[in-house]
Amino acid sequence: MKQLYVSADPLIVGHLEKVLLDRGIVCVVRNRYLAGGAGELPPTELWPELWVQDADEQIARRLIGEVLGAMADPAPDWLCPGCGELIEGQFAECWNCGETTPNTDY
Repeated sequence: MKQLYVSADPLIVGHLEKVLLDRGIVCVVRNRYLAGGAGELPPTELWPELWVQDADEQIARRLIGEVLGAMADPAPDWLCPGCGELIEGQFAECWNCGETTPNTDY
């Protein structure tokens, strides 16, 4: 087996596990429940690890890259058509007037 991903955030590891399982890639999350050892063990030794079979490594790496890349690409900032306020791309609604984003990707 090959270790593909390690993170302090168990939610990200769990999400990646689900993505791989949904694509039929058998994977294992190690250290899923070791957070209780904090203080007794080095923190990085407690982080969840995502492992896959050697034969699935390339496709799993590609899928993980796609998922993480999509998470890292924020939407562009936008001007509210209702009041002209500049809104950060992560928001789909104007904080000032409640108008929704003109971006059709949401």
